[in-house]
Amino acid sequence: MNPSSSSLFGKLLAGRGSRQGLWLLPLVIALAMALWLAAATSQFGQWSNLANLVAQGMPLLITAVGQMFVVLVGGLDLSIGSVVSFTTAILALDLPGVITLPGVFLLAALIGATNGYCITRLNVHPIVATLSMQYVVLGITRVLRPVSGGAVPDGVRWMVEGTFLGLPLPVFWGIATILLAWKLLYGSRYGLHLFAIGGGVASGSSDAARNFGIPASRNILLAYVICSLFAALAGVFLAGRIVSGDPNVGLLMELDAITAVAIGGTQLSGGVGSLHGTIIGVAVLALLSNGMNLLNVTPFVQTAVKGVLLLAVVALQSRKKIGL
Repeated sequence: MNPSSSSLFGKLLAGRGSRQGLWLLPLVIALAMALWLAAATSQFGQWSNLANLVAQGMPLLITAVGQMFVVLVGGLDLSIGSVVSFTTAILALDLPGVITLPGVFLLAALIGATNGYCITRLNVHPIVATLSMQYVVLGITRVLRPVSGGAVPDGVRWMVEGTFLGLPLPVFWGIATILLAWKLLYGSRYGLHLFAIGGGVASGSSDAARNFGIPASRNILLAYVICSLFAALAGVFLAGRIVSGDPNVGLLMELDAITAVAIGGTQLSGGVGSLHGTIIGVAVLALLSNGMNLLNVTPFVQTAVKGVLLLAVVALQSRKKIGL
């Protein structure tokens, strides 16, 4: 490899050891994908496709941002896909929206708190705790709504459909999600605590943050609550799009969220990552899915490509031992 190409590759990997993680390389990939799709397909640059791209990517953005909170503290939440489906099922019940809409967020907070309690108090591994919760929530969802059907309140549909100031409403969902996450991660002491806790976990000293007076257990539990609340928000968005309840709409969404977070440079061992990196990771997956759909590539190939991407980005992340 000549010195110039080696230097360029080094710049792309510049974030590998920083607290923000490896996000520059995924940004270059996302831009390259967008340019290639614009040149390869006439439909990509059309307004209808771009609006559809934003709408299709919005649930992933919302769930990935929530997933980032638990990944920063060295955890994973495998229950969020079930929470998304559960939310649509609740909203499709024959009940007033003033009951079901606040209800889904209260139930999501309870699910997240249960996950956090099992992990911080009962010392259950995050994968085991959240996978168990995934089965529990999925089972309840299929009791409530065995197949797709029902109707969501009109207010939920109105929050998703249409435009405002000439822009599709999903754009404003994205802006609100990003601003809320930015405030929590960078505009509050809580965000600093998450990075500190995750840094200790990644270095093998899980008590490091606690030794500095940071209430680790409480902050980790709150991270799982936040993650579930974002999943419920994604469920509300999807319910407004499909205008019904669907027990399978959140299928594998947790894995897509983890992949997007990892692609954006957030280290799965904790303590390293950035909000803008997660947004870039979502953009990569959204462009990948949209591009393959335009090129008539089978969804099975799309799933395989996501798996390869996840393995590749985790392999690029800096680590001292075998693990996430």
